[in-house]
Amino acid sequence: MDSSVSQVVVDCDDQFSRSFQSVEATHSVHKKSSWHKLLASIGAHEIFSIETWKAAFTELVATASLIITLTTSIIACLESHEVDPKLLIPIAVFIIAFLFLIVTIPLSGGHMSPVFTFIAALKGVVTLTRALIYVIAQCIGSIIGFIMLKCVMDPKLEDKYSLGGCLIGDDHNGLGSKPQVALLLEFSCTFLVLFIGITLGFDKRRSKELGLPMVCVVIAGGMALAVFVSITVTGQPGYAGVGLNPARCLGPALLRGGSLWNGHWVFWVGPFLACITYYGVSINLPKDSLPLEDGEYDVLNSALGHNRSAVSNDLQV
Repeated sequence: MDSSVSQVVVDCDDQFSRSFQSVEATHSVHKKSSWHKLLASIGAHEIFSIETWKAAFTELVATASLIITLTTSIIACLESHEVDPKLLIPIAVFIIAFLFLIVTIPLSGGHMSPVFTFIAALKGVVTLTRALIYVIAQCIGSIIGFIMLKCVMDPKLEDKYSLGGCLIGDDHNGLGSKPQVALLLEFSCTFLVLFIGITLGFDKRRSKELGLPMVCVVIAGGMALAVFVSITVTGQPGYAGVGLNPARCLGPALLRGGSLWNGHWVFWVGPFLACITYYGVSINLPKDSLPLEDGEYDVLNSALGHNRSAVSNDLQV
């Protein structure tokens, strides 16, 4: 009797142990599955992809080159003998942006700015992992570009234009406005660029119809327009326009410090708020064009058609 009871107890213990191990194994598999799903959703596998690092290296080199070219060109415009260089700077921005975009878009996507990388991540064009790698590469590229620029720039020009950095405040080189005003300017102009350029650039069908050169023209045109608007509305002499690129503002701030850190957060918060706002707008934009044929609801034709119908009815009566 005792041996039978003991055997039953042992069998129960074995069943309980197996059940516990089964539940534990299922829970472990579920945890591993959830973890793998999370890693897959953020694109963690791209860390081990050589193509990701090649693209990031392209972003680094392109950002450094863009910084040098853009900064020297803008300073040259401001130092020209033109009384008002408001048209020269947007033209320079357009030409430089177009050339860099048409070269780098097929290679890495042509971001060269944390703004475009952030909106690309929000739209699902790139993974969060690739976006993080891109932003780090862009910031490093900005620092390298401004280090090279600092080595060759005239010290007087470097001091006058703060190495081409982004300034806010009452300084003679700065925007001469409150951070709140600069934040609104960064937000508005960045949103303008996104609405004009990214709406087209991320539309595969329309991009294919227009071709890469025309897409680059539209994006570069949006950037030039934003710079022109920012220069015009502020009316500040020596102001080179809206930042549009937090990485571009980071380089000089790290190298020169001082007043360049005043309101530096504006050049990050403003564009990123614009990205979030644009994302909310973009998901509510119509997917297809208006399904109306030309003249289908023309006012004059509709009126004439109505009159003809009325006359026809009268004749029948």
